Amino acid sequence: MTDAAAPSVRREIKSFVMRAGRMTPGQQRGLDEGLPKFGLKISDGAINPAQVFERQAPCTLEIGFGMGHSLVEMAAAAPEQDFIGIEVHRPGVGSLLSGLLSQNLSNVRVYQEDAIEVLKQCIPDASLDRLLLFFPDPWHKARHHKRRIVQPEFAQLVRSKLKVGGVFHMATDWEPYAEYMLEVMQVAAGYQNLSSSGNWVERPAERPVTKFERRGHKLGHGVWDLKFQRTE
Repeated sequence: MTDAAAPSVRREIKSFVMRAGRMTPGQQRGLDEGLPKFGLKISDGAINPAQVFERQAPCTLEIGFGMGHSLVEMAAAAPEQDFIGIEVHRPGVGSLLSGLLSQNLSNVRVYQEDAIEVLKQCIPDASLDRLLLFFPDPWHKARHHKRRIVQPEFAQLVRSKLKVGGVFHMATDWEPYAEYMLEVMQVAAGYQNLSSSGNWVERPAERPVTKFERRGHKLGHGVWDLKFQRTE
């Protein structure tokens, strides 16, 4: 079949852009040694966190952990809890795995996959105590807002994976995106805003301050945290 005769295929909108990144030796070593120990794949199918971690413990999932420093810090500070991280960029995955190996942590598992598909295909309903979304791409231009991960459909997908009482915690340093996320979540069925003022919460102590965030503070940038609890 020639290209001219090939049927058109509608591409699904992704909430991320794959960016090429140079791997450091430490990141490559993290991938080589850490993926066999901590890696999960969509092709493995639905998981049971209690079986994956070989214990019953509160379970947190983080979407888009970047270079993984915050996730490693959270896991080290809460060894009684389990964590699942999702990130598409190989250098970040390698960095996280390197951190897990160097600190001898065993309470984290990692997907290098599309987060939406992981949620749909691998995470059981009502299995998560928390879902974290820290500093997602705000897609500044209006024509790209459809690419923002926080959409009404996504809010309900997250709700289905949280336990009743579980918390969806978002953070951004882009105020228009914070306002947009608040607008989406305020009308999402089955959630309660945990802010006493009806908008943002104070920066929770359990969210580590990243190097990126510290740099932003020096430049006068704010950070907005939102917490919404599943009520039904």
